[in-house]
Amino acid sequence: MKKTITHPIIWLLTIIIFTATACKKLEENPSSVIVSSQFFKTQSDAISSVNAVYSSLNSDPNGDFPLYGRQLNLLVENASDNQIFSPSNTNPDVRALGVSTYIPSNSRIQKVWQQLYFGINKANIAIDNVPNVSADTVLKNRLVREAKFIRGLLYFNLVRLYGDVPLVLHEPKSVNIEDLLVKRSATATVYQQIIADLTDATSLPKNYSTADLGRATSGAAHSLLAKVYVTQKLWPKALSELNTIINGGYGYALFPNYKDVFQKATKNGIEHIFSVQFESNLGAKNVVQNLSQSFTSFNTGTFPIDVPANKSVYELFSPADTRRETTFYDSVYNAATGKYVVFKNAYTPYFNKFVDYTLSPLNTQAQSGVNYPVIRYADILLLYAEVVNNISGPNAEAYNAINKVRARAKIADLTPGLSADAFRDSVFLERRKEFIQEGHRWFDLVRQGGNIYVDALKKIPEKSAVSSKNILFPIPQTERELNTLLTQNPGYN
Repeated sequence: MKKTITHPIIWLLTIIIFTATACKKLEENPSSVIVSSQFFKTQSDAISSVNAVYSSLNSDPNGDFPLYGRQLNLLVENASDNQIFSPSNTNPDVRALGVSTYIPSNSRIQKVWQQLYFGINKANIAIDNVPNVSADTVLKNRLVREAKFIRGLLYFNLVRLYGDVPLVLHEPKSVNIEDLLVKRSATATVYQQIIADLTDATSLPKNYSTADLGRATSGAAHSLLAKVYVTQKLWPKALSELNTIINGGYGYALFPNYKDVFQKATKNGIEHIFSVQFESNLGAKNVVQNLSQSFTSFNTGTFPIDVPANKSVYELFSPADTRRETTFYDSVYNAATGKYVVFKNAYTPYFNKFVDYTLSPLNTQAQSGVNYPVIRYADILLLYAEVVNNISGPNAEAYNAINKVRARAKIADLTPGLSADAFRDSVFLERRKEFIQEGHRWFDLVRQGGNIYVDALKKIPEKSAVSSKNILFPIPQTERELNTLLTQNPGYN
């Protein structure tokens, strides 16, 4: 297999060296080569550069599956107790994620690292250069803050997945390899930068006109800050951010119908605080069929790519819980026959949440127009219940927050009088049911600390190899070969 240079710094170095070599052969400023100083001239250039930052979330520079909508979800859901690989999946790296036997050379772990830094590089370029463009100052400030929001989001993913990571904040200016290799920064230092970026982003607009729907807002920045503070167990700071979101006049609310969270017709709606944008047949390769099922035929022997870890995932839901029918399916309507095909095998029910049922035929899901929600209001309500419980126990406000989510699901209010520990467990169970396939479960297990993550996974027979080392993913082997300053996480060779 041909090895591809994917380390973010080495990748940029390759471009810089190529450009420098071309200049020596041709002229000092060849018109065929566009560098930052040549590109960033107009307001249109500034907008395009930040649009490119957003594009790092829903596309891949090499035409691979995107970070959101596939790669990140594949990593954290397969490594949780929600999911396991399909029996028909022959990719050993995907299978290793599903059974907790992944190693530093795992290509999927490498791909997520690469895509996160690719987006950070784009954000750094925009942040460094947009202020120098001849354009409206208010617009330039907004664009820089949008880029900082995404940089904060990407670093938040990195630091939770890998621990200490290289902190790169500017576009490289040197072709000297020694200047480009960066050591891992301490987790605390990375979090300081995330908080600084997101704090600046809280000055973004509360909302946008129709043409700009989906861009980062101040509400999204406050929400992500709240999640950062919750992860750090900084409860008073988290509560302050959550109160801002809930009481700050943003207009967020739950959709009355849970299904509407995952519909094209209701995208960027009242519950969507920040979503990665996808549209049908516009090149954003939202591979949601890999999050749900293949739909390649109505053959009941066709297996989906990802399936629930076991029946217990489905059985978390009571029959009255309306989230169950949105999260799973065991039959598909065949328009050719006018009948439903019922799947009956050991691997059903399948995941259903991200299927775009407006597409015809259904096997065209690779160009689905269903957005991928990164933060939605249900997350804020459940975080609020968790934070209040950690500060003052399960008071009326904490119960009210979790019961709003339960009421939407058409299930009874949580039983009053729970201890703080029992209430916390109820919140995490509610989060699991609410966010299956949305990339929350692995993070939720790990941030609880102790043996919570290991104990949860060991309940799944296929994941018995899990150990405490798995609370972090390994630093990809290829990155360490390219950058000898990178150390490895404990437990990985």
